[in-house]
Amino acid sequence: MVVMGSLFEQAEATNFHSVRPLAARMRPVTLEEFLGQDHFLGEGKLLRRLLKSDRLTSVLFYGPPGTGKTTLAQLLASASRSKYEQLNAVTSGVKELRQVLESARDEVATSGRRTLLFVDEIHRFNKAQQDALLPDVEEGIVILVGATTANPFFAVNSSLVSRSHVFQFEPLSTSEIHKLLIRAIEDEHRGLGKLDIHVHKDVLQYLAEVSDGDARRALGALEVAVLSSDKSPVELSRELAAESVQRKAIQYDADGDAHYDCASALIKSMRGSDPDAALYWLARMLEAGEDVRFLTRRIVIFASEDVGNADPQSLSMAVACMHACEFVGLPECQLNLAQTVTYLACAPKSNAATVGIAEARHDVRENQIVPVPKHLRDSHYKGAQSLGHGEGYQYAHNEQDGIAAQEYLGIEREYYRPVSRGYETELMERLKVIREKLRSAKS
Repeated sequence: MVVMGSLFEQAEATNFHSVRPLAARMRPVTLEEFLGQDHFLGEGKLLRRLLKSDRLTSVLFYGPPGTGKTTLAQLLASASRSKYEQLNAVTSGVKELRQVLESARDEVATSGRRTLLFVDEIHRFNKAQQDALLPDVEEGIVILVGATTANPFFAVNSSLVSRSHVFQFEPLSTSEIHKLLIRAIEDEHRGLGKLDIHVHKDVLQYLAEVSDGDARRALGALEVAVLSSDKSPVELSRELAAESVQRKAIQYDADGDAHYDCASALIKSMRGSDPDAALYWLARMLEAGEDVRFLTRRIVIFASEDVGNADPQSLSMAVACMHACEFVGLPECQLNLAQTVTYLACAPKSNAATVGIAEARHDVRENQIVPVPKHLRDSHYKGAQSLGHGEGYQYAHNEQDGIAAQEYLGIEREYYRPVSRGYETELMERLKVIREKLRSAKS
């Protein structure tokens, strides 16, 4: 006898499966299928060890979209034999959270089984909601898996962070995306294996490269390309693939990690004298809508901090760029920015002035304050002469070489140490002569 309920359930399951996008159907069902994140999930790594020893505690998954945070949470629930519950911090409030936590306590009491609670976008929970998790996390009632695209050390309560292992997800590598695409084409049950597809040379490599480490984006492009083709067999060409790739939404928040990380990459690329990398990071920030004033401020600072007197023209150029950007505005001021960024990247570098002022300020803060020598003190007011201020001061312009052999500090210090690069090479040689004459005043 055929049970009607079973037939209906099977039909419903088939219908639901048929409408799921390829990325959802191809989600790994075992840890062995999971691709990427070997730095914490590989054999012998921390998360794998926690699973093997049945010591899985609360964790925070931090990283860009499409890298497997949700999928791994589901796999961890299965591997730890836990009940799986999921909340989205954007749509769930304290009421829903407390219901899940109460259910988790009942589950422990009746079956001894813990609940793995996956909270997507956990940084969207307010402080009260995050605090509500603490008692059950501490008691081990729930295994919290929080996922966030924002740095948890800034976006999540420190009390919750301190009770969790933080695992940073990296974008999938090109080879990992390529392997996933092949799996999707060959899999007859979950993927596109039942379709007749002729894959042109290197097209999968192309999709893997343009997906920027996002598995969902790669699989979405593959599915669109295959299902939109009116040919049989499907001719999966590079042109068809290129048409099917959705323009990636740049993950960028003016106050978030991407903002500071890209700014850091831009500065470090210029410091490392790589104009090509500097242009890329500049373009990345411009495409994301970065504030031009923020960029010009960083460029002006860089000109003094990292180029310095190795190329004194760099500061003038940076300041000119700042004024040009105010006058011209976007999109044209990208040209001013590009010119200045490439110039600074190629310029000789010296941080001698930066190091010098840091050492001088350290002495001012930490050591005894040096009194101003009397001959250097202001002598332009009535009564200064009676105090001996300015007495014995030698006017440097009266010297043939413009250098007066006298004491200017009162202690032995050399804060400014020019490097043998760019214009500072000349300054170094000149400074040797200057310091030799200044020392003669002490002998």
